[in-house]
Amino acid sequence: MIEHLTIIKVGGKLVEEKESLQTLLRDFSRIAGNKILVHGGGSMATTIGEKLGVKPKMVEGRRITDEDTLQVVTMVYAGLVNKNLVSKLQALGTNALGLTGADLDIIRAKKRPVVDVDYGFVGDVVNVNNRMLRELLMNGAVPVIAPITHDGDGQLFNTNADTIASELAIALSSSYRVTLIYCFDKRGVLMDESDENSVIDEITMAEFEEMKSTGAVNGGMIPKLTTGFNAMKKGVDSVVVTNASALSGSKGGTNLVLFHEEEDE
Repeated sequence: MIEHLTIIKVGGKLVEEKESLQTLLRDFSRIAGNKILVHGGGSMATTIGEKLGVKPKMVEGRRITDEDTLQVVTMVYAGLVNKNLVSKLQALGTNALGLTGADLDIIRAKKRPVVDVDYGFVGDVVNVNNRMLRELLMNGAVPVIAPITHDGDGQLFNTNADTIASELAIALSSSYRVTLIYCFDKRGVLMDESDENSVIDEITMAEFEEMKSTGAVNGGMIPKLTTGFNAMKKGVDSVVVTNASALSGSKGGTNLVLFHEEEDE
């Protein structure tokens, strides 16, 4: 029987606000079986960067990373945020191990090619070390992964945490039944951004493209859904966009599907 693996990607206010973070980590620690936590921390990097005189530049929810920004995000993501999460999970009895893509060579990347935008030191994932991650999981470790990758030649890259979560899910779907959950401060994908009750229960890629073209979906939701649908197409069992309450068993959120069931009849 193939074992189950839950990959949770968390970011935004959930990482920054003490109470919501503690609730999320408590619920994450109660998830049975194999699990991995992938985190961002974008606005925290922005806040600390601005204190250091490094102003953020964003395009469609993705950060442009010059040399100064790379130093800031490495310090914040791999240091401050990652070790804060690890220590809190240890306090909850979860044997967390904080990692970047460079640690144990778990995630290699290459600089994103310049097409319309030069993203600087932003890496696109080229390889996930499936064997090493499986060994960690089999030995009872719970990887907590910061969105910093490397190229194998000593260069670090800032890599979108949604992308990392998706690539991990794809790579590990050959060994596990993978559930990928994008967990943030909204209840799911909203039909009306100003109405928390307008959660779309189920969304197809065609519907996402339509909502993106009209601006109904924008900013940081774009990489979540783009990478989530990529994971679905490449064999990941299920992908959900939701908030922290879903981890404790509450229903809700938006399920990504390649097509609605009635379309296949």
